[in-house]
Amino acid sequence: MAADRTPPAGSLQAFGRWLKRERELRDLERDDLAAATRLGLGVIEALESGDDARMPPRAYVVGYLRSYATAAGLDPDELVLRWQEAAGPGQEEGRRPRARRWLPLAVVALVLGAVVTMLISALWNRAGG
Repeated sequence: MAADRTPPAGSLQAFGRWLKRERELRDLERDDLAAATRLGLGVIEALESGDDARMPPRAYVVGYLRSYATAAGLDPDELVLRWQEAAGPGQEEGRRPRARRWLPLAVVALVLGAVVTMLISALWNRAGG
């Protein structure tokens, strides 16, 4: 990749335009890229738009960009680094952790297991004693 095609730091929209231009310079259609990467067209469009609201969660973007880069003939490490520079620091520090949806279910399962165990024990003692 030539240095003159580098997106300005801190600009996701510029990164998206640059990414789209790199794909087009290689005569690749979005459909071809979607088939090669198994990414949905919406994901590819979101990456190329640079619109933060349309972007997949940050945890997935790196993997998506690596797939995109490999299919488009770009250096995956360099592409991810450029995206990180354009995206800036993550906002994960300010977010509240997601509630663990499995926790209430696990508590209910443990309580039910304890009740069933006590019932079986009581029936066993009654029958044997």
